Amino acid sequence: MDTSTATLIALLILAAICALGWWLPAWWVARRRQQLRGQVFPAAWRKILRRRVPLVRRLPVDLQLQLKKHMQVFIAEKAFLGCAGLQITEEMRVVVAAQACLLLLNRPTGYYRNLRQILVYPGAFAVQRASTDGAGVQQEQRHALAGESWSQGQVILSWQDTLEGAAVADDGRNVVIHEFAHQLDQENGPANGAPLRPHGADPQRWSQVFNAAYARLQAQAHAGEPGLLNHYGAQDPAEFFAVVSEVFFEQAAELAAYDPALYRELCGYYRVDPANW
Repeated sequence: MDTSTATLIALLILAAICALGWWLPAWWVARRRQQLRGQVFPAAWRKILRRRVPLVRRLPVDLQLQLKKHMQVFIAEKAFLGCAGLQITEEMRVVVAAQACLLLLNRPTGYYRNLRQILVYPGAFAVQRASTDGAGVQQEQRHALAGESWSQGQVILSWQDTLEGAAVADDGRNVVIHEFAHQLDQENGPANGAPLRPHGADPQRWSQVFNAAYARLQAQAHAGEPGLLNHYGAQDPAEFFAVVSEVFFEQAAELAAYDPALYRELCGYYRVDPANW
């Protein structure tokens, strides 16, 4: 065997080893998730859903089943950490998972592939933020938040706000949906209101519809006009996407009437039509 042939064979073997090294972990994860989805959904979790997450009852039966299977994977894979002395309970995991997994229905999913941890505080938590005043002077300011999504792999939630958001399923205010919409937005880089969309989706149409709706909300906020969408979404496109995601799942019929084009784009992205639930 000459040197060139031996080199070629060695390269082919190396390529096969590399391919196997990539395929085996992916195969193992897929197999493990399939096993988790095949397990019986715990009766205790059903009781928690009935008591704490009324939105689940509105879903068609097939979507309820799909949601529960997603929850089993989510709870098995994501670490929950209590902050400020809070002890994580089974109820906390179930309530958060149920709302987070709403965003995964009917979609190919990596189960928020960048997310490693959910940090839960008893109530609103304080953060320091740098801001610049009109004179150009930068100052540190303290803010109380109900939730936050980090691209480094964490979602931070207030348990009190999580419970309140779940308890009222038709007010368009849900901190878990909001922060996990940010996680989806962050899967292709910094959150900018343009999450990865299904293959074949028209990015130009999304941009046109989204920008028009965002400009409309900014004008309403500037004029102080109350409306369906929280003015918090007028801050930037990322917050707008998170806010309209809350309303999409909790006030679908109202959103469809307010902006039919925006509602259609969100139906295409999330692959569900909550107005018909």
